[in-house]
Amino acid sequence: MPYRPKKMERQVVGGILRRFRNWLPRHGAGPPQDNLGEVVKEPERAQEHCLPNFAGGQHFFEYLLVVSLKKKPSVDDYEPTITYQFPKRENLLRGQQEEEERLLGAIPLFCFPDGNEWAPLTEYPRETFSFVLTNVDGSRKIGYCRRLLPAGRGPRLPRVYCIISCIGCFGLFSKILDEVEKRHQISMAVIYPFMQGLREAAFPAPGKTVTLKSFIPDSGTEFISLTRPLDSHLEHVDFSSLLRCLSFEQILQIFASAVLERRIIFLAEGLSTLSQCIHAAAALLYPFSWAHTYIPVVPESLLATVCCPTPFMVGVQMRFRQEVMESPMEEVLLVNLCEGTFLMSVGDEKDILPPKLQEDILESLGQGIKGSQTSEQINEHVSGPFVQFFVKTVGHYASYIKREANGQSHFQERAFYKALTSKANRRFVKKFVKTQLFSLFIQEAEKSKNPPAGYFQQKILEYEERKKQKKPKEKTLK
Repeated sequence: MPYRPKKMERQVVGGILRRFRNWLPRHGAGPPQDNLGEVVKEPERAQEHCLPNFAGGQHFFEYLLVVSLKKKPSVDDYEPTITYQFPKRENLLRGQQEEEERLLGAIPLFCFPDGNEWAPLTEYPRETFSFVLTNVDGSRKIGYCRRLLPAGRGPRLPRVYCIISCIGCFGLFSKILDEVEKRHQISMAVIYPFMQGLREAAFPAPGKTVTLKSFIPDSGTEFISLTRPLDSHLEHVDFSSLLRCLSFEQILQIFASAVLERRIIFLAEGLSTLSQCIHAAAALLYPFSWAHTYIPVVPESLLATVCCPTPFMVGVQMRFRQEVMESPMEEVLLVNLCEGTFLMSVGDEKDILPPKLQEDILESLGQGIKGSQTSEQINEHVSGPFVQFFVKTVGHYASYIKREANGQSHFQERAFYKALTSKANRRFVKKFVKTQLFSLFIQEAEKSKNPPAGYFQQKILEYEERKKQKKPKEKTLK
């Protein structure tokens, strides 16, 4: 059976996350699954990707927010506060207004997850990171953040420009944040017309470009082109940071832990590194979706999350390393991205996946990444072997969904894993079918009359065609 928290576990998680009753960090989107006390309901669905692929035509974003640090009265601490919001929503119904207030109330904490102890600075390296908030009804918002020092002289506090959107396309929004940063150096007034033009533009379909016309004082009119990748199943991620921090063997062990829905903690100095690496690790699970707690950068006030007995994938800044190490944790994989080491592990990570398939993944990854390759080509190079892993182990799932005359469907689990000829593959799949990753994927497949068209189905068909072509050759050799 998929992972189901016990009563005591529900109370622990509920106590930690009670503050964010309605907007919670979760990966993906979908209907609630498990009731974790009165606070959390494990959401997530399994679709062609953990973040939905958008056909195009909808708005780029819902809000542009500026989050600044404001000093608390009579203490030295600062509190992150929204100091600018575009657009301002008016004439909202009561329920809509309450939902907006809850959303906007949660965002500042994730823009400044590293606590309230700040001092004015004269230099500060910009950081780009993101977070995901999922409501209990499954609706999802992504926060794309750029943290930097405001224009000016002398010591000052950093601020965060945060774009809230329903769309998962990190490369595109990083470029938008570049444009926001360029304008922020001049004046907030210059940002407004650019964002207004962006809001009026339709989000492009895969492979298409939208061009915005924008005026900048002293520079004149500029034309900004925003192009969406043709293959959209990896447009939400960049594997470069993960490759810089870890070896292929370590990435494979993280993948193995995630496949069995274990607890995984990433440690790093920078918000950008944490954010990019955790998104990349989750993306390796395609076409499945991580269905548990998912926080790219855990705010200081939520560090107790690492004590949860439920599965999670979280990022923690290195400054909190000691606090994490001293926390009561069970069966956790603790990854130090700064040094490329595992500080804690269960010990069996190398034995989770079938040996032959592990060799196939490492061989494919080891074929090398050329310096001239684009980020899209690097993404495909890294993701491809893991997609093939799922093609070889569970790509035959559609043949074992029995459809009744009354329209009901039933997945034949036992026959499904027994169909595998390799004993090692069969042992692995027998465990994997009990995860929520697989359960949610099959639930969606059972609702569809045909396998969903998409990248994963395309790779399944290609694999089956190669097997058909291989059989006649084998007979000829005999």
